[in-house]
Amino acid sequence: MIRLAMAVDENSLAGDSIWVVIIKAVLILVFLLLSVLFAVWFERRVVGRLQERPGPNRHGPFGLLQSVMDAMKLLMKEDITVRASEKLLYIVAPMISVFAAFLTFAVIPFGPETRIPFTDEVTPLQLTDFPVAVLYVLAAAALGVYGIVLGGWASGSTYPLMGAVRSTAQVISYELAMGLSLVTVFMYSGAMSTQEIVDAQESVWWVLPLLPAFVIYVISMVGETNRLPFDLPEAEGELVAGYMTEYSSMKFAWFFLAEYINMINVSAIASTLFLGGWRPLWWHEWPGYYMLSNGIFPPIWLVIKIWLLMFVFVWIRGSVLRFRYDQFMKFGWKVLIPVGLGWVVLVGAGMVLLPEFNRDTSYFFAFAPIIAVLLAWVVFSLVVDTKAVKREEAEAARLQKFETEEFDPFAGGYPVPPLPGQKLPPSPRSGRTVDVVKEAPGD
Repeated sequence: MIRLAMAVDENSLAGDSIWVVIIKAVLILVFLLLSVLFAVWFERRVVGRLQERPGPNRHGPFGLLQSVMDAMKLLMKEDITVRASEKLLYIVAPMISVFAAFLTFAVIPFGPETRIPFTDEVTPLQLTDFPVAVLYVLAAAALGVYGIVLGGWASGSTYPLMGAVRSTAQVISYELAMGLSLVTVFMYSGAMSTQEIVDAQESVWWVLPLLPAFVIYVISMVGETNRLPFDLPEAEGELVAGYMTEYSSMKFAWFFLAEYINMINVSAIASTLFLGGWRPLWWHEWPGYYMLSNGIFPPIWLVIKIWLLMFVFVWIRGSVLRFRYDQFMKFGWKVLIPVGLGWVVLVGAGMVLLPEFNRDTSYFFAFAPIIAVLLAWVVFSLVVDTKAVKREEAEAARLQKFETEEFDPFAGGYPVPPLPGQKLPPSPRSGRTVDVVKEAPGD
């Protein structure tokens, strides 16, 4: 018991008073809600510029109040409940998605230990932290898919169910790649605590020595959040709106809110694990480093990094077309997962053979051959898939040729059934007409 009490006292997070914890939780909640409102405006504005149109500009300066108007519209819209739905799960499903989305930011560090104004209490700018905080983040992300799956199944309709099944396969595929991309971060940092990972990046951000892992994570986070070009669970061209088809009013708004919060979550995780978190730069010897690493600046640096990654989300949406489902699954299982697994093995071998490589950036160039091998694997996979597509196109051309050629089933002297793609010629009797002889009334 004495040792446990000493451990609690050493952990400043565990020593926070209850009112400090409540204030932190409320601030995180307000930050996420305001960020979602800004993200909706930001996305519409950036996509408008990409498509050479102004975007929202009517309500408020630069259209900043457009998101508020959209939220009010959803609040006052008629709430419809489908008769064929499973009522309880139909209502609970969007709540699960929102609840899981709010969990992630509990372990995101916004800065170092800071003295609370007008008090003598010192606390880190973080709600909580523990030795397996990143595993907690992955668990919260996996929990969020239950809202999508239950919402699609409980709607009692075909298109939502198909979107829910797609979402299940998508999460399984891309969470594996995401988890593999984070393994090398754990190996370099020697910890899974988010604050300890940020502290380990004092001399170098992990995006430099672990660039392939960062690329895999960025691709996986787009797939994890169901965003273009990976928005197969809600593909409006195929499934109307996917798992959200039968939802309206606030229940639809909860799914909408969860999607945007998840975008902010994965951007915050990428900033924390690869981009130094709240640290301004990895070069801590320059004169202004101490000033920009304390006070109000650490949260500002983290927010800037998050919104740079949010811009990448919007940029991809406005530039890339949606994948076909088979292309989507091939890319996840044949490219991302093998490359991620190979990267983990190669980094582990490099750390064993070159112990100095763990923190010394001069060894970064030693990974050039490894990166070349991984790129060669990606190119090889793309070439193989391209050849497969060409074979499919050749087969389709062959079948089309059969359809255009005249097929004679009696060419060999006996009747032969048509092959797939071939059609029988029209029957000789199809053009015959029967003359009807009308008799006179007196005959």
